[in-house]
Amino acid sequence: MFSQFLSAAYLPFAISFAVMIGIGLIEAIGLGLGHLDLDGDIGADGHSGLLDWLGLGGELPILIWLTSLLGCFTLAGVAIQQITEALHGTPIAWPLAASGALVLGGLFNTLAANGLAQIMPGFETTVISTDDLLRQRATILEGTARRGAPARAKVVDRHGQAHFILVEPHDDAGTIASGETVLIVRRDGARFFALPDTNTLLQSV
Repeated sequence: MFSQFLSAAYLPFAISFAVMIGIGLIEAIGLGLGHLDLDGDIGADGHSGLLDWLGLGGELPILIWLTSLLGCFTLAGVAIQQITEALHGTPIAWPLAASGALVLGGLFNTLAANGLAQIMPGFETTVISTDDLLRQRATILEGTARRGAPARAKVVDRHGQAHFILVEPHDDAGTIASGETVLIVRRDGARFFALPDTNTLLQSV
């Protein structure tokens, strides 16, 4: 069976199985690549419904979903080749088998992913959106922040993880010195704008 699995007719499924094992090893040694942020702006144009259908709309880590897809693809492909060989004495060409396995595997994975999401209700991700750093306080680490000349700052998110960002004063003529604490109020791309805690508007915040 093992030598048959390595034959040309089973090649896509052997590769899929190997990738699946590789992803499992990555997760096992704790690299944590499964916790990817898929939020983005997908809800605006209706793609969120597709992600929900695929099993990606909930809290299921992306690499667990991908591992499930590879497993379903492998099982569907092997089943197609085994059934074809039993009926006709020889497996079909791997492109045809892979096409069929992709369709069947995708359908099976939808059920599997949604099932996994249901039995993992306690999963919590420490991945946050960039916008989640807004309204958080940061500390200027070095240099003096001026408009057009940002300074490097450190902000700790709600999970206790540190992020290092570039900060400019919210006010055009403002400056923020090294060591000052600021409130992040807006961002433009990768650049954040903040008000220093010494600002009188923040005295009651």
